[in-house]
Amino acid sequence: MSHIIGIDLGTTNSLCGVFLGDKPRLIPNALGRMLTPSVVGILEDGQVLVGEAARELRVTQPERCASTFKRLMGSDSRVELAGQAFSAPELSSLVLKALKSDAEKFLAEEVTDAVITVPAYFNDNQRKATKVAGELAGLKVRRIINEPTAAALTYGFHDRQAEKKLIVVDLGGGTFDVTLMEVFEGTLEIISTSGESFLGGEDFTNRLVSVILKQQGINFELAELQQPLRVARLRQQCEDAKRQLSNEAEVAVTLPEDDGTLPEKAKMVKINRETFSKAVKPLLDRIAGPIGKALRDGRTDSSEVDDVILVGGATRMLPLVDFVRDYFGTEPEATYNPDEVVCMGAAVQAALIADNRAVDDMVMTDVCPFTLGIDTAKDMGGQVRSGYFVPIIHRNTTIPVSKEHVFSTMVPNQQEVQVDVYQGENRKVENNLKIGELRVTGVPRGPAGQDVFIRFTYDLNGILEVEAYVGSTENKFRTVVTQHAADLTDTELEEAVAKMQGLKYYPREDMANQRLLRFAERMVGEVSPYQREQFEVAIDMFEQAMSTGDRETVEAARSTLEEVLSMLGIDPDTAQEPSDE
Repeated sequence: MSHIIGIDLGTTNSLCGVFLGDKPRLIPNALGRMLTPSVVGILEDGQVLVGEAARELRVTQPERCASTFKRLMGSDSRVELAGQAFSAPELSSLVLKALKSDAEKFLAEEVTDAVITVPAYFNDNQRKATKVAGELAGLKVRRIINEPTAAALTYGFHDRQAEKKLIVVDLGGGTFDVTLMEVFEGTLEIISTSGESFLGGEDFTNRLVSVILKQQGINFELAELQQPLRVARLRQQCEDAKRQLSNEAEVAVTLPEDDGTLPEKAKMVKINRETFSKAVKPLLDRIAGPIGKALRDGRTDSSEVDDVILVGGATRMLPLVDFVRDYFGTEPEATYNPDEVVCMGAAVQAALIADNRAVDDMVMTDVCPFTLGIDTAKDMGGQVRSGYFVPIIHRNTTIPVSKEHVFSTMVPNQQEVQVDVYQGENRKVENNLKIGELRVTGVPRGPAGQDVFIRFTYDLNGILEVEAYVGSTENKFRTVVTQHAADLTDTELEEAVAKMQGLKYYPREDMANQRLLRFAERMVGEVSPYQREQFEVAIDMFEQAMSTGDRETVEAARSTLEEVLSMLGIDPDTAQEPSDE
C-alpha cells in the first residue's frame, strides 16, 4: 500500500510530509528545501513555473505570476495569468501537483492519497474547493483537517502524557485561526475555534508598504494599479524588512523607481520596531477579536490556558509575540518550527487514517467552526417576515455530527419549500454567507403547518450534507452543499483536469536552474551599472544553454553564471529570499 502524504497548502508557502517508521518526516522539494512558495508563473513560451522560480519571476514580471490565491478559494473569482483565466482551485492544483511530484521522487513510488490542511475558519465552499484542487492534481483527498488541529497533533504526538489546556494561535501568510483545546492521556479534544480568512502575514507586509508610500505622498491602492512594478519591488523590500526587524532594532528600506528598478543612489527610508508596531496595530486589534471569541465559546479565562502555541511563519513578528504575551500573561511557545508544524501534524493524521501502530494510542476530536442553518420566515402579529436565520448546527459542536430540525409550511396547499443554507452568527441571513440551497417538491396539498424535516450532517472533512423530507410522505431530498467554484459536475471536473494536463511543465530536475535564472534576473537591478553588462552576458548564456536541452552545455553556462555571481559577492543560497513570513 502506498503512503498517504500530509500537505500544508499555504497562502505563502506549501510543504508536504509523510509518516515513516515511527515519526513524521518532511519531504524536500526539487531544490532540497522544505518550503515551496505558493506562487505560479507562466513564461512567454507557455511554460509553467511553480515555487521559488515563480517567486523570483514575480518581482520583475508580476503580471505573469499569481500568488495568495488561497484567499480566493470557494469563490467565483478568477485570476488572469498570461492571457488565461484560472480559478483558485486550478492554481492550487499546480502547487499540489509539484508537491506530489516531490513526494514521489522522495518515496520512489506513486502517490495517490493525501491529507490536506485548511484554516479552521474555512467555510464549506472553501473546503470543497480545496478538495477539488487535490482531485485536479491527481490526489484522492482522504481528509481535510484544520491547521491548528494539525499543529496540536504534532505537539500531542511528541507529548502524549501531557494533561493541559492549550491554545493555538495560527497566523499564516493569508489567514488567522485560534483554537482552544485540551490534551489528556493521548486525546486531543478541540473545545472551540475562531478566526479570519482574510488576515495574515501578507497584510502586515502591505501595511508597511502603505505607510512608506503614504510618507512619499502616494496612495497604496492607486499605486498598485498604476505602478505595479514599483509596488512589487517595494513589497519585496518590506518583506525583507519585516523579517529583519525580528533581529534588528532598525532597518533601511530602499525606495524603487516607478519601473521597479533600484538606482545606485536610491532614496532610503529607515523603519524601526516602534514604527512597525504602530503600523500594524489595527491588525493586532483584529486578532484580539477571534481570540476572545474562542475563549468565551470555550468558557475559559485567558489565565486558565496552560500553554500558548505559535503556528505559522508570521508569528515570528515581534509585535505579534508581544501582543500574545501581554494577552495571556505567559511566554508563547514555538518548540517546533512554526512553518513546519502544521505539515508534520497532517502526516500524523495520515498515519491515523492508515492505522499505523505508532499512533494507535492517539485520539482526536474536532469541531464545526461556525454555525450552520437555514433561512426561515416568522409570523409577527399577522405579518409574515422572511430572512431570519435558524441554526441547526451551532459553532464549536463536536464533529462528525448529524442534527435534525422540524419546520412547518407557512400557507395552505404549499407544494414546494426552498431551503437556503447559510453559515454565520447573525439572526438575519442577509448578514450571513449563503453556501447552498435545496428545493423540496411534492408537498401534499393541505393546511399550513405541515412538518418539513431538515437534517444537517457535517463530516470530519468539514463538508456539509443537507437532507429534507416532508413528514407525511418521507420523500427525501438531498444535496452536498457546494457553491461557486467549488461546485463542479463530473464533466466539469474532467474538463478542468484536461486543462491542467494541457499545461506544459518544466521537468522536476530543471527547477534548480529555473530558480537560479529568475534569481539572477532579479539581482540585475541590484548590481552596479558598471558590472551589469558582464552580468547580463552570463545570464543570456545560461538562458540560451537551457533552451538547447543539452545537459553539458547547461552545466557549463551555470558554472559561468555562478562564478560571476561569486565575483559580485552574491550567494544565491544565502541571499534574502523575496518571500513573506
